[in-house]
Amino acid sequence: MPISRHFEIVYRLLHKRTITAGELARHFEVSTRTIYRDIDVLSAAGIPVYSSKGKGGGISLLEGYTFNTSLLTGREQDDVLMALQTLAVADYPGMDDVLGKFARLFKKDRPNWLEVDFSPWGTEESKQVVFPLLRKAIADRTVISFRYYNTAREESLRNVEPVQLIFKSQAWYLAGHCLASDASRLFKISRMKEIVSTEHIFEPRLAVPSIEAAEEQSARDMVEITLRISAEGAYRVYDEFAESMITAGEDGSFTVKASFAIGHWLDSYLLSFGTLLEGISPEFLRSRALAQLDAFRSRLESDPAGRPNNEQE
Repeated sequence: MPISRHFEIVYRLLHKRTITAGELARHFEVSTRTIYRDIDVLSAAGIPVYSSKGKGGGISLLEGYTFNTSLLTGREQDDVLMALQTLAVADYPGMDDVLGKFARLFKKDRPNWLEVDFSPWGTEESKQVVFPLLRKAIADRTVISFRYYNTAREESLRNVEPVQLIFKSQAWYLAGHCLASDASRLFKISRMKEIVSTEHIFEPRLAVPSIEAAEEQSARDMVEITLRISAEGAYRVYDEFAESMITAGEDGSFTVKASFAIGHWLDSYLLSFGTLLEGISPEFLRSRALAQLDAFRSRLESDPAGRPNNEQE
């Protein structure tokens, strides 16, 4: 990330008056040509940094130069630190170190106003590597390969050019270009398994911004449904639906109007309300729910003892 590298170059020069381009190149794992480009950027920004040749030469700041933190008010310094922490908690590469340096520069304690964990409660450690892996693949523009399980209960092997991580409707998605379908697609991350970053580098494509593509894809095959949920289901109503979708009844029940994609996921979602759900429309969804209940009852009745199949004689 060039901005953090530029800041660290200045930070290191403030504490060590002269550094060679080779030292900086090795530290940042870039070429010396990149370091000299960084020096040009800093000079253009008004920071008096220069390079000298010969024995004892290197990159230095003008003698007597100090970073004037008074250019920022105390509130502005706090805003900078808080903004950096939003990147640090998202595990952005190198940002934790940058945050610490700014805190020392401003002579302030590191803020702790925000904490984020991308993984669900109880997620095993192996799943916590998914976001760093995807983030790196997006930054490095490397194709990823994974097995995907869609709502039609189909499993497929996908090769995708990852573009963006999106949090939408209480779930994380990956937006990218699917090589099999040669089209932009949205993948729910919880259904992506055996994710591998390949060595294939891709060039960015000219496409609709991914959040717009996400809206378009999610809108396909959507049907407006109406649910009547008992008063005891208030916690789920307010957790899962926007205020504009909810109408409270005089008896305390709720009428919810929302759009959903028809599929097996919706069947399971509706049944998850259990006895909290008092009504469903349109009628075909009510019939589907009743058919699901009949199938569930039939399976349970086929094993009166309630034992798992591998325990039966």
